[in-house]
Amino acid sequence: MRKNIVFLACAAALIAGCESQQPGQGTAALPLVGVHTVQPRPLPVNIELPGRTAAHMVAEVRPQIGGLVQKRLFTEGSDVKAGSQLYQIDAAAYQAAYSSAKAGLKRAEANLLAAAPKAQRYKELLEIEGVSRQEYDDAVAGEAQARAEVESAKASLESARINLDYTRVEAPISGRISRSNVTPGALVSAGQESALATLQQLDPIYVDVTQSGEEMLRLKKMVEAGAVKQPGGQARVTLKLSDGSTYGHEGRLQFAGSSVDPGTGNVILRAIVPNPKHDLLPGMFVRAVIESGVDEKAIAVPQQGVTRNPKGEAVAMVLNEKGIVEQRILVTSGTLGDQWLVKSGLKAGERVIVEGLQKVQPGSPAVFAAPKASVALKPSAAPQ
Repeated sequence: MRKNIVFLACAAALIAGCESQQPGQGTAALPLVGVHTVQPRPLPVNIELPGRTAAHMVAEVRPQIGGLVQKRLFTEGSDVKAGSQLYQIDAAAYQAAYSSAKAGLKRAEANLLAAAPKAQRYKELLEIEGVSRQEYDDAVAGEAQARAEVESAKASLESARINLDYTRVEAPISGRISRSNVTPGALVSAGQESALATLQQLDPIYVDVTQSGEEMLRLKKMVEAGAVKQPGGQARVTLKLSDGSTYGHEGRLQFAGSSVDPGTGNVILRAIVPNPKHDLLPGMFVRAVIESGVDEKAIAVPQQGVTRNPKGEAVAMVLNEKGIVEQRILVTSGTLGDQWLVKSGLKAGERVIVEGLQKVQPGSPAVFAAPKASVALKPSAAPQ
């Protein structure tokens, strides 16, 4: 009898202990998630666009006169200064023409030395009727003709000097020169179609990027509505290289195209970027991050809190005031550091689940805790 009483007492104690644990076990069953509370704040509006680099200045070196190339006076692929000699064309014929023109000028000046005094003497004789009016007029005409011949001889001499100078083919701009398309002994002609070499000025360098007309129109409407404030002066431009690194020099947006390409629907934007070490070469593919303005009430959500549904739409899980999980479809405008910029789908004060997403489903309850500290924002945006 005593053993039965002890057994019943133990069983009652065990049942009471199990019943006392039921509330605690129910609370522990709710999934614990980390949330990010939406707080609109001013953030830069940046756009990331594809582009290619282009030389700041390009000059094709062509001969101004014909002749045989005697020398090439530069190293292919080197940097040359404006005015430095690149080629020497055989100057013998042009030197002879210059000497002949110089002699012609001296002859014309000698004729003028005789014609001018004669006209003056005939003028004095005409006053005392020592010569006829016709003879005086002929003397005056002779002097005028002699002066004209001097001017013509000067022009011929200058033309000969210019042609002689053209035998020295010089660099029209400073820059990096290409390989030479001719060798000593080659015959060249004035205005020939093929260039002897090409010069490109690489510092600074242009970056030509394309932006869709729709995106440009959307940004313009946001500025007009006051949602975005554009920076004063030229917008800043940061480049991302093909290896993923960020170029060390910041550029400025120089201009935006005034027309849309009917074939692509894009607008051309041009930025100018310092290139002191010539790290950027013409034709390189880059991505340009352009500072378009500041959104005074931007909403940014950590990237780990945004996923894609089967339709490819951006979605986020929101924990509402009742502790129930809701799914929201978002419209994003790009990224800022490790955050998505959200145009619509979220409101201030809402809690976006950023940790424990695999534990919850839309319509299920959950409890939240403060998420881990997120990475600081970095101003690099990419439109999506």
